[in-house]
Amino acid sequence: MTGISVPAGQEVWGHVRSAGDDRGISVVLAGGGTAGHVEPAMAVADALTSLEPDVRITALGTERGLETRLVPARGYHLELITPVPLPRKPSADLVRLPARVRRAVRQTRAVLDEVQADVVIGFGGYVALPAYLAANSARKRRRVPVVVHEANASAGLANRVGAISARRVLAAVPDQGLRHVEVVGMPVRETITTLDRSALRAEARSYFGFADDARVLLVFGGSQGAQSLNRAVSAAAEKLAGEGIAVLHAHGPKNTLQLADPAPGAPPYVAVPYLDRMDLAYAAADLAICRSGAMTVAEVTAVGLPAVYVPLPIGNGEQRLNALPVVEAGGGMIVDDAGLTPQFVADTVAGLLNDTTRLAAMTSAAALAGHRDAARRVAEVALGVARDRRSGR
Repeated sequence: MTGISVPAGQEVWGHVRSAGDDRGISVVLAGGGTAGHVEPAMAVADALTSLEPDVRITALGTERGLETRLVPARGYHLELITPVPLPRKPSADLVRLPARVRRAVRQTRAVLDEVQADVVIGFGGYVALPAYLAANSARKRRRVPVVVHEANASAGLANRVGAISARRVLAAVPDQGLRHVEVVGMPVRETITTLDRSALRAEARSYFGFADDARVLLVFGGSQGAQSLNRAVSAAAEKLAGEGIAVLHAHGPKNTLQLADPAPGAPPYVAVPYLDRMDLAYAAADLAICRSGAMTVAEVTAVGLPAVYVPLPIGNGEQRLNALPVVEAGGGMIVDDAGLTPQFVADTVAGLLNDTTRLAAMTSAAALAGHRDAARRVAEVALGVARDRRSGR
C-alpha cells in the first residue's frame, strides 16, 4: 500500500466509507517508540496479513522512534506524527504536553481519515495516546473502535486512558491494573513462535561452535547489553568452564568483556556484540540469563527456554512483575541485579545446568507459561471489531 506522511500540523481529510465499500479492512497500529512497542505491533501486522490477505495496515510512529527503521523493513506503511511522551515528574515537557497532544491528535485524525480506518490497535508508547483520542473524536466520520493491548504487568498511562473507551482490552499477563481484560499473551514474531528448539539444536550448536552434548548458557541483556550481567558472567567464566559449561554471551555493541585465555580443552565461551540469529541462540541454549522486559519474557517462554531473570533495577518494578508468572509456574527464577554476582553464577547457575532433572522440569514449565498464539489472537479480535463496525454494530 502507498500513502502519505502527514507533515506536522497538516490535516488531510478522507472520504467517509460508503456502505458498499468492499476495500480491504483498514487497520491502524499505534505502537511506536521502543522495540517493546514496535515488535508486538509488527507481529500482529504479520498475523493480520496471514488471516486477511487484503488487509490494509498503517503504522503510526515518530521520527525519533525505532519504527522508522523496523516498520519499513517489514514492508508496512508508516505515518509519522508528533510524539507525546508522558512525563512522570513535573518538567518542561509537562508544560508543553497539552499543545503536543492537540497537534498529535489533529495529525492522527488526518491519518485515520486518509486510510479510512476500521479499527485502531494500540500498544502503548508515544503514539498511542493521540491515536486513542483521535479515534474517539468524531468529525467527518464515525468514531473508530479501539483495541488496546497491554504488554507489561503494570499498565502505562496511555493504555489506562485508552482502555476507558476501548471496544476490547487485551493483555500479556493478568493483574496489570486494567478492567475487563482478556489475557492473550504477548505478540511475538512468527520466526520465534514456530521455533522447534529440539529440531534446530544440532544446527544451532554447530553454528556457534558448541559440541552436540554441551551444556550451554545463553546470556543477553537486550540490544545494547547489560553491564551487570556482563561483569558477573564474564568474571565466572573460569569456574563455568571448570563445571563443563559453555557460554554464548551477547554483551552489546558498545561493551567489551575481559576474558582470560581458556584452558586447553575447556568448553568455549563465545562472546559477540549482538546476536542477529536469536532463533539459533535460543535453540543452542539450555538456560538463559537475561533481563525481564515484557518482550524478552514473551520470547523466552514462547520457545520454552528456562531462564534466570534479572529485572532492571530502575523504574516501577514492572520487570519483576513481568517474570513473576513464569517463575511461579516453575519456568525460571528471579535474582536481583545486585544479587547477580560471579559467585551466584558459578554456584547457583552452574548447579542448575548440571541438575538435569530440575532443568528438564523448568524447561517444560517455561514452555507451558508461553503464549505462542498471542499475535493471532490479537489479530482475530481486531478483525472482528472492524467487521462489526462495517456492519453497523
